[in-house]
Amino acid sequence: MAALPSSDRRPWRDRWFPNGEWVLLFALVLEAGVFSALGPNFFTLANFFEVVRLSVELGLLALALTPVMITGGIDLSVGSMMALAAVVFGAAWRDAGLPAGVAIALALLAGCAGGALNALLITGLGIPPIIVTLGSFSMFRGIAEGITHGAANYSNFPKALVMLGQGYWWGVLPVQLPILAVAAVAYALLLHRSAIGRTLYAIGFSPAGARYAGVRVARRVALVYFLSGMVASVAAIVYVAHLGQAKSDAGTGYELAAITAVVLGGTSVSGGRGTVWGTLLGLFSITILQNGLRLAALPSELTGVLTGAVLVLAIVLGRLRGGVRTRVAALALCAAIAAAAVLVAGTHGWLVRSPRQGARGGHRLVIAMMPKAKGDPYFTSCRTGAEEAARETNVDLIWDGPTGLDPAKQNEVVEGWITRRVDAIAVSVENQAGISTVLRKARQRGIRVLTWDADAAPDARDYFINQATPQGIGFTLTDEAARLLHGQGQFAIVTGALSAANQNQWIAFIRQRLAAQYPRLKLLDIRPSDDDRDKAFAETQTILKVYPKVQLIMGIAAPAVPGAAEAVRQSGRTDVYVIGLSLPNLCKRYVHDGVVQSVVLWNTRDLGYLTVYTAARLSENAIPAGATAFLAGRLGSIEVRGDQVILGKPFIFNRANIDQFDF
Repeated sequence: MAALPSSDRRPWRDRWFPNGEWVLLFALVLEAGVFSALGPNFFTLANFFEVVRLSVELGLLALALTPVMITGGIDLSVGSMMALAAVVFGAAWRDAGLPAGVAIALALLAGCAGGALNALLITGLGIPPIIVTLGSFSMFRGIAEGITHGAANYSNFPKALVMLGQGYWWGVLPVQLPILAVAAVAYALLLHRSAIGRTLYAIGFSPAGARYAGVRVARRVALVYFLSGMVASVAAIVYVAHLGQAKSDAGTGYELAAITAVVLGGTSVSGGRGTVWGTLLGLFSITILQNGLRLAALPSELTGVLTGAVLVLAIVLGRLRGGVRTRVAALALCAAIAAAAVLVAGTHGWLVRSPRQGARGGHRLVIAMMPKAKGDPYFTSCRTGAEEAARETNVDLIWDGPTGLDPAKQNEVVEGWITRRVDAIAVSVENQAGISTVLRKARQRGIRVLTWDADAAPDARDYFINQATPQGIGFTLTDEAARLLHGQGQFAIVTGALSAANQNQWIAFIRQRLAAQYPRLKLLDIRPSDDDRDKAFAETQTILKVYPKVQLIMGIAAPAVPGAAEAVRQSGRTDVYVIGLSLPNLCKRYVHDGVVQSVVLWNTRDLGYLTVYTAARLSENAIPAGATAFLAGRLGSIEVRGDQVILGKPFIFNRANIDQFDF
């Protein structure tokens, strides 16, 4: 009998886990054990498939990056490629009126073209991959933003497409699961069962050596970058179907998350080593961590902390290969994972209050409340009122959401709450089209749904907690600008995100008020701050330079007003007024200095308070259909106007009264 190849005589652990992937397998088992104990409904078949469904887009990118990194390269453009492909699909379907199938084909062609461009620059001109893909990272997203002007969203896609991202077979199996499965099998065959795959490893170890061995290095490297662009466009279609919208910020941050999954799975950052199996383990270790933290009602920030710790130690393990050092590093990684599990369990025990008798069916009600961005001072102030109402109504409050303005993250958090089976969900909506579908799903599961601060589609929620009507806000801002400018002059607006539904409504009413009451007031420009004070500062500086005759800056996002005020202060322009919507504490010093003349807002604590109070009463069935008012604790009688709960009229803070408020 002929001797077996040496690779077949290796120990089973080296054959199955050549890069120490067994450590990640151990991590998955440990994560599952911890979250099964802490997270309601975590250890269920439905949640298992939910984890897989949430892994598809990121998984496709991670699979595409695996052979790229095995060759010693990198592709930072895959997230931006997703955005471009998504926008191409949306524009082809809606603007050009093409059938969905043709639009998908054009999106895939865009991905192939982007991948081919990267391949040409890297292999044809010899430019380092990190330089090329960093450039295409900006270029692809820039083109997408140019097509949409940074604001347009494409939605209302055919049901068959939406079914791809949101549907289930037999009520359990996600429709998009076969896409990930086919991609995983295809890449496994390419890397581990083909001559091309063996040459990719050789290129990663030594491109010069592979070239001397007769390998067509340029052709092989070009192939993996071409495939990376193509697969990114496939991920874009799944992303569009999942969210029900196509926009230029699709896939933001996905490239870094995908690289993390690949490296965590044992692929060497210097090339020559990696497996599809390891990438999938890295992917699911991240996804399960995210899902488990949400179901356990733990802060989502823990995901980054724990993933980063495990990633660093995984890289250390990769560096210390061989003999005792490998075992020591592996044990260190296992110890870190175990410590993380203990941290999660301990944090859960500290955060979660002991259950007491509640209002529905003898259990304590759970209200899940989501801001647009957790770190925004505006929403931090709302949380204070929400926690006050939770204590008064004897409910458990889960406060969680994305740390930035990402509608995809909002959807993922809501999906976790649906699996947890909370009693009510209250969301400050970042993008109406993106969130409405998942909120409808929550209502179908018997969960009460509220929106606050910004609304979803009316059929996606029970009530909208309206801090003030969009008309009242828009008219109040316009009237205040007209008062300061005596009815004539030029002004500009610094908004939050150009796609923010509530801010766009306010702008529409500002324009309406200008046309009807103040024809001599001219709106010069609208600039986005993305709810970032530094960006508002920079945008205001641009306005002051481009429009030297501007007389007033109107900020309509909490960080935009102090950002604009600082820019006006540093410019030395005493002839430019600043007004807008913001928090009193953010603007007090500018108001006292005379840079900011007035701040229009509502009591944010009352907004958070009213949201939780309404959610609790709604969950208790204490607000009958057709009600026109109800009692909301210290707020007294609150008006219900159809499907909207009205907090009250906007309030104007100025130098005379702003010190009376502390939020």
